[in-house]
Amino acid sequence: MKSLDLKRFSILAELSDDDREAIAHVLEPQRFRRGRSIYRETAEADGLLLVVSGEVRLSSERCGDLGTLAEGGVLGGASLLTPGQREATVKAEVDCEVWLLPRASYRRLVEDFPRTACRLTEAIAADLAVLLRESLGPLADSTHG
Repeated sequence: MKSLDLKRFSILAELSDDDREAIAHVLEPQRFRRGRSIYRETAEADGLLLVVSGEVRLSSERCGDLGTLAEGGVLGGASLLTPGQREATVKAEVDCEVWLLPRASYRRLVEDFPRTACRLTEAIAADLAVLLRESLGPLADSTHG
């Protein structure tokens, strides 16, 4: 796996080639057949998931079908930074390949490549900030009506 392959993931696009190379060394490639569960809601959230090929479907008991995430999609960044449970079940919609960055590997990055880990943490925080702003938009609109 080459670090340049990681440029297609928005959360990693702004990192340097050296940073992406360090991350590439700790990613765990996995393949899933159509219909196979990648992880289940309420299981321990233990890392970042990058959708390399194919498509995954997200669903939850609370919200039902949450849609799909295709090649280039990213899930679970917050789980690198803090323990908790998965908020959704993720299944392979079609045969797919994903790369996992487990929390233990992220911690290795913190120790061995602190600059890379810091930049990845900043990218995760920026991604979470966008999600927060998007979720607050409808709330702000409803208070002004």
